[in-house]
Amino acid sequence: MNHLIDKAMNVQIQSVKFDAGKQLIEFINAKMAKLERFAEPTSAEVVLKLDKDPEKGNKIAVITLRVAGGDMRAECRARTFEEAVDEAIDNIKRQIEKRKE
Repeated sequence: MNHLIDKAMNVQIQSVKFDAGKQLIEFINAKMAKLERFAEPTSAEVVLKLDKDPEKGNKIAVITLRVAGGDMRAECRARTFEEAVDEAIDNIKRQIEKRKE
């Protein structure tokens, strides 16, 4: 009997001073899973925060990716958490590419 071993990284999601909805958590997990194509992270932490500056966007996503060779971190601000997470992941992808050069 074959057993598939799920090597999915452990993603911890923390929302500061609010409760992240199920849809947002699923969105983050799906996006973070795609990072495994670019690197082999051992774990990741996503911190979601609200800020008081609606002009620049009051949603902040801080992503820390733990990989061999050192952690990678990106912090992005946007009008929605989804946009902030997308931007932070793009930032981390660029960091991975630079490290590979």
